[in-house]
Amino acid sequence: MIPEDLHYTEDHEWVRTVSENTVRIGITDYAQRQLGDVVYVEPPTVGQRANAGEALGTIESVKAVSELYAPVSGQVASVNTVLADEPELVNTEPYNDGWMVEIRLDGLVGDALTPLLNAETYRSLTERS
Repeated sequence: MIPEDLHYTEDHEWVRTVSENTVRIGITDYAQRQLGDVVYVEPPTVGQRANAGEALGTIESVKAVSELYAPVSGQVASVNTVLADEPELVNTEPYNDGWMVEIRLDGLVGDALTPLLNAETYRSLTERS
């Protein structure tokens, strides 16, 4: 399950455009399957600076603790507070209710998404893994 309307990273995060300068981020279905049952999500703080490629939070599963990386740079605009009580949404709804953070970009969405993967390229990446 790789939605065509999203952009992706090689670290298995997805990015959805919310407005001309804001994106929503989560982990892919592939990533949640690799992690197993998610039991805790530690999000960043609203207002925190996000730098592309740097750790933004953590995802704890029954198997391991993994980093959530920022695929774009900007300021954390909001976090999915529902995950504090329902972290399993990352497993059951990775592209919808299991989203993790929204970032207000330094510039426009189009510029920030250019270095990311499209669905076809991401699909090829996961098929090789």
